[in-house]
Amino acid sequence: MADILSYTIEELSQKLAKQEISSLELTKAYLDSIKKQDKNIHAFLSVDEALALADAKKADTLLKDAKNITKLTGIPYGVKDAILVEGMVCSAGSKMLKDYIAPYDATVIIKLKKAGAVILGKTNMDEFGMGASTENSAFGVTKNPHDVTRVPGGSSGGSSAAVSAHESVFALGEDTGGSIRLPASFCGVVGLKPTYGAVSRYGIIAFASSLDQVGPITKTVDDCKIVFQAISGQDPMDSTTVELKLKKPERKKLRIGVPKEFFTKGLDKDVEKVIKDTIGKLGNKGAIIKEVSLPNLQYGLAAYYIINMSEASANLARYDGIRYGHRGKKAKNLREMYEENRGEGFGEEVKRRIMLGTYALSAGYYDAYYLQAQKMRTLLLSDFEKVFKDVDVVAGPVSPVLPFKIGERIGDPMSMYLVDAYTVPANLTGLPALSVPAGKVGKLPVGMQFISGKFEEPTLFAAGKMLEKIYV
Repeated sequence: MADILSYTIEELSQKLAKQEISSLELTKAYLDSIKKQDKNIHAFLSVDEALALADAKKADTLLKDAKNITKLTGIPYGVKDAILVEGMVCSAGSKMLKDYIAPYDATVIIKLKKAGAVILGKTNMDEFGMGASTENSAFGVTKNPHDVTRVPGGSSGGSSAAVSAHESVFALGEDTGGSIRLPASFCGVVGLKPTYGAVSRYGIIAFASSLDQVGPITKTVDDCKIVFQAISGQDPMDSTTVELKLKKPERKKLRIGVPKEFFTKGLDKDVEKVIKDTIGKLGNKGAIIKEVSLPNLQYGLAAYYIINMSEASANLARYDGIRYGHRGKKAKNLREMYEENRGEGFGEEVKRRIMLGTYALSAGYYDAYYLQAQKMRTLLLSDFEKVFKDVDVVAGPVSPVLPFKIGERIGDPMSMYLVDAYTVPANLTGLPALSVPAGKVGKLPVGMQFISGKFEEPTLFAAGKMLEKIYV
């Protein structure tokens, strides 16, 4: 039974279809794993054992009848707590929403339920997705399964830790500036930020609407592909989505572009060595390696945080404690009530971003900050489009640093923001990006990031598979 936790979706789907194991057996194994480990790791905020077992029994009936089954039928998974699951608390890691019960399912949940997957529970996250370490959760810190003194990355740290610690076969995350890829890198698993518009955002608690995208966190690239295919596609409830027509990569030899701007000041030497060594190995396996340039990359982080905070200030204005959300008890008038509700309900990082975003959008500063950031966004996309005329993917580090100690950066917001330097370009431009394990420094995982053109996820999967073969 111990080995059952190490199986991939691909392996489990075959065993379930042949009835070598049951979904009930599999789900119980994962629930037991959560009970044994999660007090130490804190990947999950809530687990609904009764619902999981009931869904597993339904899946076993489908599997027995061999009707309407998919590769995800009977597979247990975790859900980031910014994604609505009807009847479950959806807190977004915030005291503001600690008692909010989701009244409906997000589109991605509807699709996974239709596929027969089994929900285990909701995973921990930085409050409203604002953070790179999962230390900003109002409900406690998630720890990295590879070293519990270190962070798992963020903001989808709970989802990545759950997959890494074998507490979930796969998990859903949400990526605004690296929130799937960074924790995937730190926890040694695979994470995909799909093309903007590839996956519906309906039923996701909004942070920065032009940047947010839901994606899978899995054990392997093949598993990532399976989940992506299940959750992607057009949704009438999200006007940004499109109907996907994904094509297999046509080229026999993968052309990998390596931006020189990725290897500059601020990149940890150990991380740099792992990434450069891995790029060399990809070249030895037949990939064509070419140095490229993204001249506007240096402005990406600044542009990202202006847009990120501006959109956050607008999206979070709805949390006033009147319609829903935390409500204080001491206010004597309406102004005091707003101040108390939002002051108590939001954590420090959320307050910081709301204030900075409001400032950037205010009269006299909108043109100087927000408008300029949007112009830089266009220039950065133009840089990538030029590069993709000559290469299929861009490769480099996911993070400039190794997983850092819990508490090491939390007091210095700027050092925390710099962790996102390599991940935010994909969100600014709407491009898909994939994090794949590329080795370790000691026992700490290092992820490699691949970025490709819009709706070129198959190319990313091909690159990821090539990298996986090096380490298998």
